[in-house]
Amino acid sequence: MSINKELVSGVFWSFLQQFSSQIINFIVSIILARLLLPDDFGQIALFGVVMALGGVLINGGLTTSLIRTKNITEEDLSTVFFFNMAMSVLIYLIIVLVAPLIATFYKIPALTAIIRVYSITLIIGAFGAVQHTIFSKELKFKLELGLQLPASIISAATGIVLAYQGFGVWALVWMNILQSSVFSILLWITSPWRPKFIFNKEKFKYHFNFGYKLSLSSLLDTLFNNIYTIFIGKLYSPTQLGYYNRADSMKQLPVSNISQVLNKVTLPLFAKIQDDSDALRALYKKIMTSVLFVLAPILAYLVVEAEAIFTLLFTHKWDNAVPYFQILCIAGLLYPIHAYNLNILYVRGRSDLFLKLEVIKKILIVIILVVSSFFGIYGLLWGQVVFSFIALFINSYYSGKFIDYGFSKQIRDLLPACLLSFVVGIIVFGADKFFLFKFTDLMRIVLAGICYFSLYFVIAMIFKFSEISFLKQLIKRK
Repeated sequence: MSINKELVSGVFWSFLQQFSSQIINFIVSIILARLLLPDDFGQIALFGVVMALGGVLINGGLTTSLIRTKNITEEDLSTVFFFNMAMSVLIYLIIVLVAPLIATFYKIPALTAIIRVYSITLIIGAFGAVQHTIFSKELKFKLELGLQLPASIISAATGIVLAYQGFGVWALVWMNILQSSVFSILLWITSPWRPKFIFNKEKFKYHFNFGYKLSLSSLLDTLFNNIYTIFIGKLYSPTQLGYYNRADSMKQLPVSNISQVLNKVTLPLFAKIQDDSDALRALYKKIMTSVLFVLAPILAYLVVEAEAIFTLLFTHKWDNAVPYFQILCIAGLLYPIHAYNLNILYVRGRSDLFLKLEVIKKILIVIILVVSSFFGIYGLLWGQVVFSFIALFINSYYSGKFIDYGFSKQIRDLLPACLLSFVVGIIVFGADKFFLFKFTDLMRIVLAGICYFSLYFVIAMIFKFSEISFLKQLIKRK
């Protein structure tokens, strides 16, 4: 199968896998947001930082090394499996010990028990990590879709029942534990691979030498991606953090999911053509422009209709999250582009440069965080927007050197979709304020959506945007 066909096939099934699971989780989040309080979501957000850091330490970058390695053996797989399991147990024990300190830091005693129970998912996730990596390396996203759907449905149903029964924040805890458990069990049932009692020191050194730099970079990235959660959780109430968490989660629905869909497909494909700079540049450009062509109008539309969407889905008790959400949508626009730039460094084996860039960006975000904190929580949010644009320059400058596709060339290719999204957004915003406000929230959302996306795609076809042909390939795929 050619690279283009693999890309289309991979994107198609990865898209279905990612979004079918996320749609279920989104529906559940709507129900839970109506049943639970912002304070409950704030408490889970505080511990989510610890969980994310633990997940990075467990993996150690070794599973990414497996994906980029062209010919992996049983020794590679088993070595990585046992390392992941050992690390998961070690990290779990450390978290159990430090749980009271975290609860004391945030002045929320109930966090101790939540942390100790929730962190079981680290061990559960490590148990199926290698099987999951094998499926991803082989682009078996259709199979992954069949595994994730039942895991999401079962855990979602359980979480809703527990919320109705008054379990509060524990409904969220048990829902996530069950989802990880069911998915790992299904991975083991479906995958023919089983670990053998092998731990090859040479294989470990090979993967670790690549992975530890990547792991340190991911650790920094995870810490600083959650630094606003840490900062807001410490300076403000769990309720305020709950508003931020809900706004960020809503923003991540299009941003993170579209990014992850293509990221899962692009890393293995980039690895196949890592030595051909021209082919790598052409594929990268196609992916980058296509994802922004889809993402930019979605985010612009969400900004325009944010108030109606939040009121309809979550009720007025979440109104304070609306302006947070609108600002975060702007900050999230370039997030996928950051990830694809860094994938160029992955496949070229430059994890050292990747780490260097992460250190530079983290120093930068600390400076922006300190300065923006003087302007309150809205200053913190706009600081994310500023950082996103600066980070694009840094990432594209270095990765662009490898494929002759730097910052200025990338911006030139990204501008058309961004400008079109902005112009159409202004038009629909005016229509919403002068005409659509008379309708119910649901009718406003539907009518504005029809107007926005119809106008967007008509103009794109008139000006013959090249991304249209790629979308047609996805739609026509049988």
